[in-house]
Amino acid sequence: MNGDAGPNGTCGYVPVFSKFLRVFPSGAGIKVIRIFNTREPHQPRFENRIVSIEVATRLQYIRKKHGLSQRELAKRAGVTNGTISLIEQNRVSPSVGSLKKLLECIPMSLAEFFTFDVEANRAVISRRAQMPNLGNESIEFYLAGAGVKDRNMCILREVYQPLADTGPEMLQHEGHEGGVIVSGQIELTVDGTTWLLDPGDSYYFESRFPHRFRNPSPERVCEIVSANSPATF
Repeated sequence: MNGDAGPNGTCGYVPVFSKFLRVFPSGAGIKVIRIFNTREPHQPRFENRIVSIEVATRLQYIRKKHGLSQRELAKRAGVTNGTISLIEQNRVSPSVGSLKKLLECIPMSLAEFFTFDVEANRAVISRRAQMPNLGNESIEFYLAGAGVKDRNMCILREVYQPLADTGPEMLQHEGHEGGVIVSGQIELTVDGTTWLLDPGDSYYFESRFPHRFRNPSPERVCEIVSANSPATF
């Protein structure tokens, strides 16, 4: 299932977390994010998908509220059980059309789906499998507390595959960000200065300064635990 922008979607720059470059608003409040991936030199790769943290949270909430199991909803919609599970874990991003088809089985309109109030999620912990990946196969961003309403910070476990980076363009947005390198190495450039950070090293800077992250190793994965405020997801 592939995410796609609505017919009236327009491209614009907005203040987003540094690893995401552009957000493309589309219908029903869904956002499509374009992520740069440059594992191969001079061959940037783009990946468009619906940001479905809200979709995942809302679909699971409304399914349980109507007393439906993943199996029952899948049967009604004519999809596999695994499809519903992957959407609710934010591992698959549904297109607007696919989401509409699922909601018709409840039944509920897209407008109702994105406007009803979700009860506050008071979960204190997030198990590894519950943290949605906001990135792709080359740069993975696992978000802590994804279902918590009105979070005022964004905490991520970031995994950079060999030679992966955030793209050729320098990133800039509002807020502050920091992190600690857990394993591997990361090449960090901020406002024209570049550092190579090892495990145990940390960084902190104002995100308004142009910045970029890159794993320089052709063999080793780099893992980082990071935080930024204000939260944008």
